[in-house]
Amino acid sequence: MEALDNKEKLLKGAEELFLKYGLRSVSMDDIARHLGISKKTIYQHFADKDEVVESVAKNHMDMQRKEFDTIAKESKNAIEEMVKISFCLKENMKNINPSLLFDMQKYHQRAWNEWLTFKHDFIRANIIRSLNKGIDEGYFREDLQTDIIVTMRLEQVQMAFDNTIFPRDKYSMPEIQTQLFDHFIHGLFTDKGKKLYQKYKQKNQPYTIQ
Repeated sequence: MEALDNKEKLLKGAEELFLKYGLRSVSMDDIARHLGISKKTIYQHFADKDEVVESVAKNHMDMQRKEFDTIAKESKNAIEEMVKISFCLKENMKNINPSLLFDMQKYHQRAWNEWLTFKHDFIRANIIRSLNKGIDEGYFREDLQTDIIVTMRLEQVQMAFDNTIFPRDKYSMPEIQTQLFDHFIHGLFTDKGKKLYQKYKQKNQPYTIQ
């Protein structure tokens, strides 16, 4: 149990640094110093930095799976579900270094492959399910071609990390995601859906839609 606790503390400490500074700029020495341990202790649990990054990525995605599953179960309708997920995404991105995905793609292929699987399997399936649910509820348009819409949404989320498109000296991650989501969801609505969404916006509290 102690070994497991130590490994979890290592992953938590590494994640804190990765989210703040990106992947490339954080070394094993930095992680050891941040946690007040020796590098040798880290190597008792992980073969190298690549394994640390992969493990952190898996943990983070497992947490998001649980979070999204809970939201899906507790939401009264598709609009509430999408709004809650967007809110969580915005909150999670407040403290994320925008270079994180770029660093992962360029320097940590195993972790990048985990992200691609998560993106194209879990996230895609959940958005398609939510879109179909919204169509059945009468909140989203029946003429939506969900495979195109979901691809657009997935690329929007990833596009927000691209500093060449959205320079960080001009835009913040939460601001970008808020605008992209608002534009995306307005393209889905029927009149009935738009009225419900406006009701949410007036309350401005994503967890209290009635």
